[in-house]
Amino acid sequence: MNKIRYHQAQSLLKKAGKSTKSTEKLKTPQEGKIDSSIYGEILKEIIKTEEFIYSSRPTHTLDQEDAEEFCNHLIDVRNKIDLILVEFGVLEKEDVGEEVKSLSREFVFLTSKSNFKKLLTRWGVEPQRIVVAGVPLKAEDMRILNPKIPESALEPIKKKISHVKNDIERKMGELNTEKIVVVVEKDKSGKILAKRAQDIYGACSIDKDSLKDMDILEFKENLKNLA
Repeated sequence: MNKIRYHQAQSLLKKAGKSTKSTEKLKTPQEGKIDSSIYGEILKEIIKTEEFIYSSRPTHTLDQEDAEEFCNHLIDVRNKIDLILVEFGVLEKEDVGEEVKSLSREFVFLTSKSNFKKLLTRWGVEPQRIVVAGVPLKAEDMRILNPKIPESALEPIKKKISHVKNDIERKMGELNTEKIVVVVEKDKSGKILAKRAQDIYGACSIDKDSLKDMDILEFKENLKNLA
């Protein structure tokens, strides 16, 4: 069964490689080196998408949650195929960081941890566009994260929240934008921060189970969808 799936995945990979945008011109392949680790990741992702074929029979209709997961796998496959095609000169190498930098100029970014800020800047987001909250945007939300938190501990948290909100509003004014994107992981604190930012600022969110599993190409696609 695994061999059958492996060959099916290879067939899908070949078809995916032939599928390009109408405005995209493919060049003659040049000498290059296959990145076997990326190729292996492509096959794994395609095999994951195959599960949706079986689970959605006979109509092959997906609900919203399954559709998002299915399409995320396909986007990951497409991005990794592009990396291989770039290596062989079939596609021109894009300066993805510059594209992210350009796309990100529409937004102020809100995240929950300093290491997430480092990740965003590494992808091309200008540091002055990023606010690290470190706390929820509403003090009462701390009780959801820590039901045993004493009342006395909420006062310093309220001050931190005030500083974060002032920072957000200052950046919105200085950068002349009202668009906020929350970049978090899909844990409890990330979901709470994203929900409050949506309620207060009408923010959109980019989230993933683990942000370290997101690459710059996937982040760029998320930004393009929000722009």
